[in-house]
Amino acid sequence: METDLANKTFIVTGANTGIGKITARELAARGAHVILACRNQAKTDAVVDEIRREVPGAQVEYVHLDLGDLASVRSSAAELLARKLPIHGLINNAGLGGQRGQTKDGFEIQFGTNHLGHYLFTRLLLDRIIESGPARIVNVASASHYQARAIDWAVLQQPTKTVTAMREYAVSKLSNVLFTKELARRLEGTQVSTYAVHPGVVATDVWRRVPGPFRWLMKKFMITPERGAESSLRCATDPTLQGESGRYYSVGGKEQRPSKLADDGTLAQTLWTRSAEWTGLPA
Repeated sequence: METDLANKTFIVTGANTGIGKITARELAARGAHVILACRNQAKTDAVVDEIRREVPGAQVEYVHLDLGDLASVRSSAAELLARKLPIHGLINNAGLGGQRGQTKDGFEIQFGTNHLGHYLFTRLLLDRIIESGPARIVNVASASHYQARAIDWAVLQQPTKTVTAMREYAVSKLSNVLFTKELARRLEGTQVSTYAVHPGVVATDVWRRVPGPFRWLMKKFMITPERGAESSLRCATDPTLQGESGRYYSVGGKEQRPSKLADDGTLAQTLWTRSAEWTGLPA
């Protein structure tokens, strides 16, 4: 086991499958204390056991987090803060796509889970992350954000409108990039850097609700979770990226220009303010 991340604590959301699982395993293999923040305890306990078998001495554990339920997000953050642990890295990896419906709190399910849940989780942990600096926040976005043409605020508290939910997914991923940029602006002068990453089109459980024949065809052209985790791992740990905050990285951790809309500072501030209102936080 490598030890370059010894005495560092990382939280990875959605770490019981796909990119998150690989990310958690690789961080643990480098000596980090890794907390897997996930909704399903049984599945996550199995992954924790698997990582401990593969990485003798690994410090890995589970904490419950349901990003589609803001009460669960608050409870999870409170549990973590009560433990007085430093947080050197927060990797907001969990996400879903191709689903239709609303979250428990009445938000379109892609937006509510992929953006709003992570927004609240990050903000609740932010003071601890700042205290632990140098630290990093990595938001797993997607190249799908290029497809978003606008954010229609009126539909974000309604059920998914489109059949495939791809339009809603694109908006949620645009929100991830906007959040990263606004977070970087607000954290200027601290030792916390933020990154938005596109892992690639990866064959993971994020597509589990897409109908079978379409899902099987899609996955034939997707990359592996191991390859997909590279961008998150680079942004979370590469010393050369310390301080390179608010930027967007693509497959393999290569910096790339995001969409023009993602560079809209006014839109980023509006999203922050509205997200604060919806989660009951000060703007």
